[in-house]
Amino acid sequence: MEGYPLSNTLSRQERLRGKTNISTLMNRGKWGSVPGMKYCYFFPEETDCPRIIVSVPKKIFKRAVKRNLLKRRIREAYRTQKFILEGKCPDILFLYNEVEVLPFPEIHSKVRDILCKVKSGK
Repeated sequence: MEGYPLSNTLSRQERLRGKTNISTLMNRGKWGSVPGMKYCYFFPEETDCPRIIVSVPKKIFKRAVKRNLLKRRIREAYRTQKFILEGKCPDILFLYNEVEVLPFPEIHSKVRDILCKVKSGK
C-alpha cells in the first residue's frame, strides 16, 4: 500500500478529523461492540491508510485526567496492533463505555478483538 507508514507510529494522517468525515462514519458505518467498548467502522474510497478517532464520554468520567488516560491507552493499543488490518483502510471510532478505568492489558485485548472484527467485516 502506498503512503501507508510501515512503522508503529500514529501520524496525523491516521487520525480521523473533520466534521463531514466523522458524521459520514457515524451515519453510514457499521456499529458493533465488545464488552466495555463500542465501535463503528466504515470503508471510504478516498483513504490510503486506516484512520481512527477515540471517544471517552464526559458523562461517565467527569475528570479530564481519566478521560485522557483512557484515550492514550486506546490509541497506544491501536498503534501497536494496527498491522492486523493489513491492507484494509477503514475509518474506526472507538467508544469507551466501561464505568471503571481498565488496565492497559485489558484495553489492548479489547482493541485486538475490535480490529479482528473490522478486518473480517462483522
